[in-house]
Amino acid sequence: MIDLFRSALKNLRRRSGRISLTILGIAIGVASVVLIGNISQCGSDALTGELDSLGLGGLSVSMSSTSEGGRLTETELENVRAADGVAEATPVLMQNASISSVLSSSSAFLWGIDSTAEDIISLQVLYGRLISKSDVKAASNVCLVDESFAQSAYKRDNIVGKKVSVSCSGRTEEFEVIGVVKTGSGLLQNLIGDYVPSFVYAPYTTVQNFMGRSSFDQIAVKVDDGANVDRVGETITAGLSRLTGIQNGYVSNNLVKQRDGLANILEIITLVLSAVGAISLLVASLSIMTVMLVSVSERTREIGIKKSIGASKTVILLEFLFEAVFLTLIGCAFGIVIGYLVSYAGASYFGMTLRFRIDIMLLAVGFSTLTGVIFGVYPAMKAAALKPVDALRME
Repeated sequence: MIDLFRSALKNLRRRSGRISLTILGIAIGVASVVLIGNISQCGSDALTGELDSLGLGGLSVSMSSTSEGGRLTETELENVRAADGVAEATPVLMQNASISSVLSSSSAFLWGIDSTAEDIISLQVLYGRLISKSDVKAASNVCLVDESFAQSAYKRDNIVGKKVSVSCSGRTEEFEVIGVVKTGSGLLQNLIGDYVPSFVYAPYTTVQNFMGRSSFDQIAVKVDDGANVDRVGETITAGLSRLTGIQNGYVSNNLVKQRDGLANILEIITLVLSAVGAISLLVASLSIMTVMLVSVSERTREIGIKKSIGASKTVILLEFLFEAVFLTLIGCAFGIVIGYLVSYAGASYFGMTLRFRIDIMLLAVGFSTLTGVIFGVYPAMKAAALKPVDALRME
């Protein structure tokens, strides 16, 4: 076995130019598969983080589009909080708005939330504080803004205590910034910040006064650990129907399923892209066959001499197969290193966490080795089938 590896390494060194190009082709193919897998993983993790940060980790309860006369109010909110399997519930109002300061203005998405929203929406406070119960009770004109707005408005992150103007529904009110938050991983702002509006969070009672209403758009629900989300949703809607007498007027959305559905779509896209990467590996494997066939032609006299002194067909076959495998493994090693270096650089640039995926590495190595062996068999069989006399006659 050791002799076969030594012989393979020696023969590969004799054709360093062609071998280097073949190794480069294999490395590019393996690197592309590794990159695609890592991009998929980072994208999936970032997507999950973004959706969880918006409260998409449990249930949302709202009125159905066919219901008439129904509203989500404090009465319905208390009923939801008392339902079995509910850990926490918070009212949510949503409204397109614009937010401005002395230096700049931008479109915004105004969230009306309760003091318990941090347990569901996963707000991460960078500076200042969150909305308190007293803020909600007094319907105070206070708000939380995201880090991107703070940077664009005042060229710094900490703007606690500053005043901003929020306009929506034809009205403009001045709010005091009590906190600066970072929502989720911030991936959307990093990639397409010019198109994603700023997030502004205010007490839901303040937003109700702002919009001239007393109801909610949704009730966000966090279920107990281990509870069946769909069953909890059915319990909530059934309880609300009994409370108000409105049949089929309430809808619960399992946001975990919606998140998982988006993740599945991402996996399908990854599968398609991986197939493209696999094609590049096939092309590289064809170059292995070409190099090995040329090697057989150049070494016919050598093969004849080996067979004339007793080398069997099996030995000749294994010698050429080992060369093909050795060539493939070298290309795989370079491809994995290149793929992870590029992946790490990209993840660092976008502030994402890169996980080491042993399954991706094994898949790339296994597929490339398999194709390398398959395309190396024919040249190896051709070399092993040469008759010593014919081989020695060839120049």
